[in-house]
Amino acid sequence: MIDTNGKYYLGKQWDAGASKLLDDTLLYDSEDLTTHAVVVGMTGSGKTGLCVGLLEEAALNGVPALMIDPKGDLTNLLLHFPDLLPADFKPWINADAARKDGKTEDQAAAETAGMWQAGLTDWDIAPERIKALADSVRFTIYTPGSTAGVPLSVLSKLGAPDIAWQGNEEVLQEQISGTVTALLGLTGLKNIDPVQSREHILLSNIIAHAWSQGQSLDLGELIMQIQSPPFAKLGVFDVNTFFPEKDRTGLAMRLNSMLASPSFQNWVQGEPLDIAALLYTPDGRPRHSIFYIAHLSEDERMFFVTLLYANIESWMRAQSGTSTLRALVYFDEIFGYLPPIGNPPSKTLILRMLKQARAFGVGLVLATQNPVDVDYKGMSNIGTWFIGKLATDQDKARLLDGLSSADGSVNVKELDRLISGIGKRVFLMRNVHEKRPLLFQTRWAMNYLAGPLTRAQIPALNALKGAGPAAAGPVGAATAATMAAPPPAEAPSRPATPGTADAAGTVTRPPVPSGVGEYFLPANLSLDEAAARDRVALPAGVAESGVLYRPVLLAQADIRLVNAKYGLNTSVPWAALAHDAADVRWDEVAIAPLDDRALDRAPLRDARFAGLAAPLSDAKAMRALETNLVDYIVRSGGVSVRANEKLKVYAGPDVDDAAFEEMCRDAADDQMQVELDKVKARFAAKLKAAEDKLKKEERELAEDQADYDGRKREEYAKHAETLLGFLGGRRKSLSGSLSKRRMADKAKADIEESQQAIADLQEQLGGLREEMEAELDAVEAKWQDLMDDTRELPVAPRKTDVRLPLFGVAWLPHYLASDAAGRAVELAAYAAE
Repeated sequence: MIDTNGKYYLGKQWDAGASKLLDDTLLYDSEDLTTHAVVVGMTGSGKTGLCVGLLEEAALNGVPALMIDPKGDLTNLLLHFPDLLPADFKPWINADAARKDGKTEDQAAAETAGMWQAGLTDWDIAPERIKALADSVRFTIYTPGSTAGVPLSVLSKLGAPDIAWQGNEEVLQEQISGTVTALLGLTGLKNIDPVQSREHILLSNIIAHAWSQGQSLDLGELIMQIQSPPFAKLGVFDVNTFFPEKDRTGLAMRLNSMLASPSFQNWVQGEPLDIAALLYTPDGRPRHSIFYIAHLSEDERMFFVTLLYANIESWMRAQSGTSTLRALVYFDEIFGYLPPIGNPPSKTLILRMLKQARAFGVGLVLATQNPVDVDYKGMSNIGTWFIGKLATDQDKARLLDGLSSADGSVNVKELDRLISGIGKRVFLMRNVHEKRPLLFQTRWAMNYLAGPLTRAQIPALNALKGAGPAAAGPVGAATAATMAAPPPAEAPSRPATPGTADAAGTVTRPPVPSGVGEYFLPANLSLDEAAARDRVALPAGVAESGVLYRPVLLAQADIRLVNAKYGLNTSVPWAALAHDAADVRWDEVAIAPLDDRALDRAPLRDARFAGLAAPLSDAKAMRALETNLVDYIVRSGGVSVRANEKLKVYAGPDVDDAAFEEMCRDAADDQMQVELDKVKARFAAKLKAAEDKLKKEERELAEDQADYDGRKREEYAKHAETLLGFLGGRRKSLSGSLSKRRMADKAKADIEESQQAIADLQEQLGGLREEMEAELDAVEAKWQDLMDDTRELPVAPRKTDVRLPLFGVAWLPHYLASDAAGRAVELAAYAAE
């Protein structure tokens, strides 16, 4: 067993003249990779075996690695079988090739196991070394844009870099430019000029604005900020002049269509694109993370590669400087990503890392079978070249020309001679840390080189190492789902319905359509009050984890009702709050009128916003809703006027029952009094005549009574005189006495006649009074009936009578918290009065 002493065992030196293998072992210094390496060789040259061996040695030395696999070859890095049993090889045997050779799968597996065991023995590699490889690092195959392997959330966030913006503006701006170019490429926008493209300039400024403030963006947030940029100007022009709102909406729709596509959801779920987590497990174990991208389109590959290198650079710049190898970044086929002509978004990033990654201990290893399509001038910073068998003399000439132009000290003739004699698995190593170039043959790979594996085989590969989609779990899927299809509004019967909290809103407020009102409802309930209203049990002392605004439809009308005939001149307020504007029934969403002074002028700090859904996001639909509301008010928003038409008395809704009754009484009293006065006047003459007669009769009675009393005295006196005469012996005539008596009787009769007349007159007078009272009562009853003769008359407004001081999108705040069971809940923080 070879003692590597911490170096990379890549093979043994090769004698080109004798065409034989020497005993001199090639041990490559790990630190030499800080100056990067490139591997060039045609198909079948053994390039994959060399690179696999290099990565095996890195794993054994505990060096983490990120590997980009465009073809599927690097999946073989998980096929290490310390026991070298045929059963281990069988699942990965090419069954079709075995059948063509006339072998069963078991036979092919047994032969392969034997061949591998012999090869490893020939190269002094014991099973213990394979076991050490298996235990060295954690292997995982990621499949961005697919769930075949461990999905990778590359678009859930455009994360702010770990390095400070100040002092790194130029580097970060270049990183942003590459990311934006790749992102726009995904939407179908090709050949983007970062200097001239409005789309590129806008997106770059949005990301730069967020990063300069240490804020990350997700794709949904980016779409929102395209519609409502966080700045007023681009250059000297205001945003709308430079990039009109209608055109920005088109760009936002293009990105949103991409985001809403079902196939795109795989880009926003899985483990986050966190470089530190991809290099080390939480317990500090190094990782070898393979990014399988064979299934992606060219645009998707470019986007992922650009974003990956951008994130690697950001992570790298946050590390301290070192001269030791901290991590490897391996690209199995650089073709198209670092071309001599053209400037794809990946090129700037790779070239910059080739220049600067050494200081941070990050080594880049690039491999290609297309030497004519590499920018050799840009690769002058590469310290180690591994050159294998080339397909054509043109490839060799291009390679030598590129090397000489990149490094003037290159001995072209010597390299030409050495390269010309290269065979399979033999490579020329030119290492700036070595005195001279040398030839070597690659050692036997410890991993089984089964060839490119398909996406369908990746789940079984990850299962070998205990990695898989289930272990990764969705991380960013909620963002895409929320932005592409905003969550449904709460039930209209309540201001809010508690439910699962959705923190996937954006910090950028979605723009309301042009011409549509926008309002902020106040958080007039505390968290405890909101929970009590919705009957949600919260733990003692719990605080909200944030505030999420959801859009609702707010409307308030001022209905002016004027009718001269009815004396009506009043204004009636009416308000509504609809949580589901897509199916609004105005009679079911009416609320008490609002005081617009109670509305907030701005959202709460650090709040997030849910997306706008139709019709709230559509100006035309909102205008139609506004028209519908006015029609509803005209049909149903009238008032009833209380009317006494005979009295010509009318009262609107602002007059209460008691006041209306008083108005009717006042109107009736004046007319009733006139009629009462007429009745009283008519009876007054009759009463006066009867009273005069009565007074006359009473006077006559008094006179008759006085006459009668006098007559009676005379009669008594005459009787006394006659009696005395008889007693005195004088005889008097009785005729005088009788005469006096007759006169007294007559006076008595006169009294009785007067008394009867008086009684008759008193009865007559009483009858007149009763008759007058009856007529007065009849008059009063008639007017009371008139006062009671009231009814309600409907008065409907005209369209011109309806004014809408408030109509548009209102942002209703919701507390985000956890209930007593630990479940996330969302509680409306506003309640209508």
